[in-house]
Amino acid sequence: MYSHRDQKKYLEALKKYERNFDKKEYDEYKMLIKRDKDDEEFETVTMKRLKELYDKYYEKVDTSKYDKYFKTKPNDEASK
Repeated sequence: MYSHRDQKKYLEALKKYERNFDKKEYDEYKMLIKRDKDDEEFETVTMKRLKELYDKYYEKVDTSKYDKYFKTKPNDEASK
């Protein structure tokens, strides 16, 4: 279901949020980092917990608020 690449992506994204973790989450995160450094691929339960941390703290950037800064051409001008 998840790959080693996903595992790396989630751990890397969570790196800047570790100061927001509570004590239990921080301890879990450090354990996950150690396991990752040993090149261990996470089993389903561990990967699920990592994904839960990721979903809780990681916020995707809303790019729609930047649309007003970029002009778009009407379709009829683009075809000429």
